[in-house]
Amino acid sequence: MFGIVRPCAHRLSEGLRAEWMAHLCGLCLALRSDHGQFARIVTNYDGLIVSVLTEAQAERSTGWRRTAGPCPLRSMRTAPVARGEGARLAAAVSLVLASAKVRDHIADRDGLLRRRPVAAAARRVAAGWDRAGARAGAELGFDTAVLVDAVDRQTGVERLAGPGTPLLTVTEPTETATAAAFAHTAALAGRPQNAEPLAEAGRLFGRLAHLLDAVEDQEADAASGAWNPLTATGTSRAEARRLCDDALRGVRLALRDAEFTGDKLTHVLLVHELRRSVDRAFATQTCSHQADARRPGGDLTDRQQTDPSAKGDAAGLRQTGSFGPPPGNPYAPNNPGSPFGPPQPPPEPPRDRRGLITGCLVWAGLACTCQMCCGTFEDPWSRQRREGLCSQCDCSDCCDACDCCSNCGDCCSSCDCCDCGCDC
Repeated sequence: MFGIVRPCAHRLSEGLRAEWMAHLCGLCLALRSDHGQFARIVTNYDGLIVSVLTEAQAERSTGWRRTAGPCPLRSMRTAPVARGEGARLAAAVSLVLASAKVRDHIADRDGLLRRRPVAAAARRVAAGWDRAGARAGAELGFDTAVLVDAVDRQTGVERLAGPGTPLLTVTEPTETATAAAFAHTAALAGRPQNAEPLAEAGRLFGRLAHLLDAVEDQEADAASGAWNPLTATGTSRAEARRLCDDALRGVRLALRDAEFTGDKLTHVLLVHELRRSVDRAFATQTCSHQADARRPGGDLTDRQQTDPSAKGDAAGLRQTGSFGPPPGNPYAPNNPGSPFGPPQPPPEPPRDRRGLITGCLVWAGLACTCQMCCGTFEDPWSRQRREGLCSQCDCSDCCDACDCCSNCGDCCSSCDCCDCGCDC
């Protein structure tokens, strides 16, 4: 799965995490239902934002979810998934933009696409995705020709670009394509007044997507000799960062001008997580979720230094006073200082173990997703809860990526999208 907005599950509340997964699975299943199993490979994190925007503007109803059957990517569990026009529009847009990505790799002669037979097969697949996306878009009243035109113009723009060419000239086709997709969510949701601000948010989101892709790939492109916007136009990374920061502010302001019925997930993805994506691309922030009270060096975390209530030992050590043992009966069997030893955790309830074949299928599904890297998942065989590899990292606060806690007026009208407690 590709995309610039990749939220860590540990930064989302339980409700928002379930909602985000509902849109992700809804996009995947919409691709399967409308375009076949193979089309599911174009499922991406950015495409689901179209589905999120559509639902955020629409009136609440009972028809926005359906229960999907067991899936290896969900540890063979059922789940509520998004359905309706938002998911279908996200699928159509994802197909067309994935087609553009394939053709871009063909033009750059990346990897196996250097071979003519492979490139010819990839072109046929991309052409099929274009036609499928156009059909689905037409059923929803969305003309995907604007996306195809933007993709076709991109090649010509890159061919003419050189040192001194404004970087925004290169990003314009991508901006136009994403602006059209974002704006059409207002039509699907029955809120035409939102079309203009969402088009502006989409335009700036497309700019960010193009710039961050260029920043992340610059070194690899230089090594392989591939075309890169920053290198070709002679733009410094500092200037690219300035353009990204301006785009972040523009997205935030544009969303403020739109009317939503429920915008918590939209706010998290397009304000908090989008800024984290910029920080990640420029290597100014890392993602993690360790809940220990102390860092490896023994220092308290920033939140614990300023919040006395947060200075408890999250690793299981009890907080003590200035003198003496921890409060309580030291001879109680469950007391940490008891001569009977440390408290023993209660036994876990018995779990139904999976069979060998089913467990292997679940393991394969987990291995192909980020759940085993950054997430909480069930052991494929024992069903015990496990933590992903990034549980060893140091988790930043949920509002670190946004200045809402220090400057509420510039960020958001409310911070109830997360548990940062900044009461904006």
